[in-house]
Amino acid sequence: MITAETIEKIKETARIEEVVGDFVHLKKRGTSLIGNCPFHGEKTPSFHVSVSKGIYKCFGCGVAGDSVRFVMEHEKYSYPEALKYLANKYNIEVEETVESKENIELNSARESLYIVSQFAANFFEDQLWNSDDGKAIGLSYFKERGFREDIIKKFNLGYSPDVWDALTQEAVKNQHSEEYLEKTGLSIRNDKGKLYDRFRGRVMFPIHNFTGRVIGFGGRTLKTDKNVPKYVNSPESDIYHKSNVLYGLYHAKKAIRDQDNCYLVEGYADVLAVHQAYIENVVASSGTSLTIEQIKLISRFTQNVTILYDGDAAGIKASLRGLDMILEEGLNVKVVSFPNGDDPDSYMHKVGAGAFKTYIEEQRQDFILYKANILLAEAGKDPIKRAGIIRDIVESIAKIPDNIKASVFIRECSHLLEIEERVLLTELNAIKVAKSKKSASSAPRTSSPGHPDMPPDDLFAEEGPAHEAAIPVQQVSTDLLQEQEIIRLLLLFGHEMVNWEQIGEMHVGSFIIQNLSDVSFDNELCKRIIDDYIKQSELGELPTFNYFLRHKDSEISNLAITLTTSPYQLSENWLQKHQIYVKDEAQNIKSAVLGGLYHLKKRKVDKMLTDLMNQMKEERDEVNLEALQGRYMQVKNIERVISKFLGSVIVK
Repeated sequence: MITAETIEKIKETARIEEVVGDFVHLKKRGTSLIGNCPFHGEKTPSFHVSVSKGIYKCFGCGVAGDSVRFVMEHEKYSYPEALKYLANKYNIEVEETVESKENIELNSARESLYIVSQFAANFFEDQLWNSDDGKAIGLSYFKERGFREDIIKKFNLGYSPDVWDALTQEAVKNQHSEEYLEKTGLSIRNDKGKLYDRFRGRVMFPIHNFTGRVIGFGGRTLKTDKNVPKYVNSPESDIYHKSNVLYGLYHAKKAIRDQDNCYLVEGYADVLAVHQAYIENVVASSGTSLTIEQIKLISRFTQNVTILYDGDAAGIKASLRGLDMILEEGLNVKVVSFPNGDDPDSYMHKVGAGAFKTYIEEQRQDFILYKANILLAEAGKDPIKRAGIIRDIVESIAKIPDNIKASVFIRECSHLLEIEERVLLTELNAIKVAKSKKSASSAPRTSSPGHPDMPPDDLFAEEGPAHEAAIPVQQVSTDLLQEQEIIRLLLLFGHEMVNWEQIGEMHVGSFIIQNLSDVSFDNELCKRIIDDYIKQSELGELPTFNYFLRHKDSEISNLAITLTTSPYQLSENWLQKHQIYVKDEAQNIKSAVLGGLYHLKKRKVDKMLTDLMNQMKEERDEVNLEALQGRYMQVKNIERVISKFLGSVIVK
């Protein structure tokens, strides 16, 4: 168990913008920081970080929390794991009761996968540097490939002995469970039930997650036997999903953000070679075809991608396939083509770090020029092939969600292909219309709530750029909104002092609670917050926003964040350009609090009047009817007082 003092120190030290900034590219907007949400796919930022409150909130999918919650959700860590990650980030010593390795593994099966993976990485690295075979075979291989020792150590490269169960035996000897060796794919069980190593006689490339923890491996054989696969990768596991991982991202994320560009290569050695050229903003798709999830990972840090793929035909085709996917996600793409037969690794070692860096800076081409030149060279003077290639290029442009960018590329393409811009625009529009019709036909239709013969609501919608799928909107009752408004006022201003006319000094929270004595909350979640607020107040502790933010009930903490954050901000132009001063709510707390209380009470009173009216209609006993009428007039008088304050007009 981590001590309460340590937990408090971690929470006080962790800066929300720094923690989230390790995973999401944030830009300043007003008093908030915004970026693309890492928890759901989006192209328009709806993820907000409030530095002053120390919280994040996505107004697209609704996720919210503080630094600890973010690490838990993003990395799928337990609460103690998230705290330890933040403690490590800020060099805070964690005070806790000592636990044995066996207890740690029992506490979390997922953590056990990380532990055994790190053990394997340490084992492979130790073998590379300290064993006779490791130095003679593995280390010699890396040095023959031209890699410096600092690069080998930076990426924790290793060597797996050419022995059936060297790692397995060593892991079991160190009390690691066979179950987790199998689940990570480090060991395989044969038909006779005996475990043996998956990676044997291979140089090892550990794969790290966002936070630097080892989650998998790539192993390259040093044998020339064609029946032996060149590369073997870790299988899918609870901690490793290859479609969601980019090799080298842990080492590259800061450089990608700083340089506002990401170099994308194909293999492990390519990443090492580019790093050796002192270029750190580089990642690889880990030997697999580029996936949408990997592209979205890049988009968290930059909107600019430069592809560095092999110079052979296969490498060119791979880059073209990945290029269209990147465009569709709204990123800007450039391509560097290497001489035939070279890849980033071989070319860097051939020309040296300085010449390599100069080459990729000078040879970087916009994707239109690259794709057009490659495909037109293949088509030659064949008019039919040229027509097909032109259509292919326009189809790539049609994938760009930004209409302004698309129009610029059409103009460039017109000059390059020697074809009228009008013709290309016609083709572009035809492709977009066909795509829209296809999307409309495949989308599920919902019946209109009106007359069955009425057209759907979106029939007369104006054409425009495609928008992201909207989050379904739930109808919220006015009663709930008024109850939530009271909760919001308590959270924001409950600790402020009241010093209003005819009211002695007291806290806003206490004033609100006193004035709710005749009101019952219908919403269960709002009621839980009010009850908790009253309970803490009676104990002599007036709860603050942070109390509810860190509440053990996740529903309460989520609602607290939702009610106290907004995606909108008042433009400074109101004062700077129009000389219109708008009071901040905090400057007129009295009006906000009284307005909230009176609006809530009016909703309750209106409901009481409706109920009384219905009872009077059904009542047949004259005595009971007279009592109901008296009660109705009392409530009506209360309504007049409330309406007078609110400025409402009521019918007498």
